[in-house]
Amino acid sequence: MDTAPAHPLSAPMTIGFDYTRSLGPVLGRFMAGLRDRRVLGGRTSDGRIHVPPLEYDPVTHAPVVELVEVAATGTVVSWTWTERPLEGQPLTRPFGWALVRLDGADTALLHAVDAGERGRMHTGMRVRVRWSVEPVGHIRDIACFEPADGPDPEPPPPGLAPEGLVTMMTTPIRLHYRHTTSAEEDRYLRALAEGRLIGQRCPVCRKVYVPPRVCPADGVPPEEVVTLPDRGTVTTFCVVNVPFAGQRLDPPYVVAQVLLDGADIPMSHLILGLPAEQVRMGMRVAAVWRDRAEWSTTPENIAHFRPTGEPDAPYDTYAEHL
Repeated sequence: MDTAPAHPLSAPMTIGFDYTRSLGPVLGRFMAGLRDRRVLGGRTSDGRIHVPPLEYDPVTHAPVVELVEVAATGTVVSWTWTERPLEGQPLTRPFGWALVRLDGADTALLHAVDAGERGRMHTGMRVRVRWSVEPVGHIRDIACFEPADGPDPEPPPPGLAPEGLVTMMTTPIRLHYRHTTSAEEDRYLRALAEGRLIGQRCPVCRKVYVPPRVCPADGVPPEEVVTLPDRGTVTTFCVVNVPFAGQRLDPPYVVAQVLLDGADIPMSHLILGLPAEQVRMGMRVAAVWRDRAEWSTTPENIAHFRPTGEPDAPYDTYAEHL
């Protein structure tokens, strides 16, 4: 039986995507106001002014239609201090996150306050908007808030964004973290670096999991290491037709669940080597490995799976593994 090394694999990881959402008539007008360096609030049936505006009245549940302009100055009602700003935050030096109730509003807006130092931040602090130089119709058109007790800043130049309702808003999302493997994952990745595919068998139900994991049915870690061939059967699949940022292949292409011979759980991978419309359930496929010089402790050692030309597997041989 393979034994896991004393020090498991560990590596920095990043998840990133651009989150794009449609704004609708209320938030679209709010963002258009920011683009024009005006802050708009929504009046609800109880007379309160909400900033940012709500799309629906919390009392009557009717759409909010009346937007009114509030001041670009306000009061800090609650705050916390950020000593070490993170990537993507409004400021790169220490700053305060604060709930700011703008003059004329009844609710508070969450944003950054460039106070300069922690000692200046306090509840009740008077602040004003610092506008971005080139507004585009985004919450970041408010670059941050700043103390209102200093000299008035120079007004920014006129905005360059086109007029009209803002309909879409894109916000980049990034998460950086370090992943440390479990003993089972570590063993699996080290085997891939040697050009081998392994699974592990649950001691209770006797199912072979690949990649190895704690058995989801019995809640126990697998024990016996099982060497598996690099060929198997397509159980289910999807055809990717929609392009997206960072895509490595031109659509259409197929991502499938491949049940390796001897395994009880399919693994997800690309199916290439034939037109997407010809991929089918039961198709027999084999792994295409990258050049050995490129191998590392990563699933990317397998570039994709391709058809073997064998007859399709009968449905009843994989029906319980869908």
